Amino acid sequence: MEQLYEIYDWVIEADIQGTRIDRFLADQFSEWSRSQIQQWIKEGNVEIFGQVVKANYKLSVNDEVVLRVPPAEELLVEAEDLPLDIVFEDRDVIVVNKPRGMVVHPAPGHNSGTLVNALLYHCQDLSGINGVKRPGIVHRIDKDTSGLLMAAKNDLAHESLANQLKEHSVNRIYVALVHGVIAHDIGTIDAPIGRDTDYRKKMAVTNKNSKAAITHFVVQERFAEYTLIECKLETGRTHQIRVHLQYIGHPLVGDPLYGQKKTLNINGQALHAKTLGFVHPRNGQYLEFAADLPSELNALLDELRIR
Repeated sequence: MEQLYEIYDWVIEADIQGTRIDRFLADQFSEWSRSQIQQWIKEGNVEIFGQVVKANYKLSVNDEVVLRVPPAEELLVEAEDLPLDIVFEDRDVIVVNKPRGMVVHPAPGHNSGTLVNALLYHCQDLSGINGVKRPGIVHRIDKDTSGLLMAAKNDLAHESLANQLKEHSVNRIYVALVHGVIAHDIGTIDAPIGRDTDYRKKMAVTNKNSKAAITHFVVQERFAEYTLIECKLETGRTHQIRVHLQYIGHPLVGDPLYGQKKTLNINGQALHAKTLGFVHPRNGQYLEFAADLPSELNALLDELRIR
């Protein structure tokens, strides 16, 4: 049934010509792999000027590309009795302090043990806007990033929180430990972020198929070879803080994708979502929450202070 498909279309500009159609489409979406795109092409869901093409088709200027994304397969996500550090909860919203190492929602290789599995057991009433695999989820933080995350318990709350994120009115402050000594006490990184053209699991600062990204930072403490900073997100691109800090030459300590090989002893990037503030979707009251640094990061800072 045609109405069940999501339709995307593009007109190809000069800087894209010569690119394979499967590569171009994979660069547009972080949530779909190139193999998934190739399967849709094989199934006839990609057309140029109304004609089905093959995955190796090379784009020309002014090509009119249409992608039809079939409805997602409905997979059952099991509720699991997992511990949750609940910071706030009412009938509309739940705010949790996510531990390092927990994936936010089910994905290939992570079908259980996620925050969504835990929320389904605890709440039993989450918004359905993002479908069966991501109920209630309006924003994400990476697996190895700890800290505050909000989820919606109904569609009214979901739409309100999603709009606040879109309008950049949600207050999100992160604590980060980075390599090197940052000389300036405050700074702003204004650099667009898009998919890394050489390594699809990574994002990068680029002008190609990118979106505006702005991160503000304030230095909190300096050590001999490291700096502790607070970062405030003005936008919320995938891996934004991690990419921006690498871009200015101060990658996150322990970052497996964007960091340095020689780093401190920490399991994953030293990044914590400390502050989360938003307007309540039902009563219009501004709410703000804070989460203490995890013990692992505190221990690392104590070690640096005595060096």
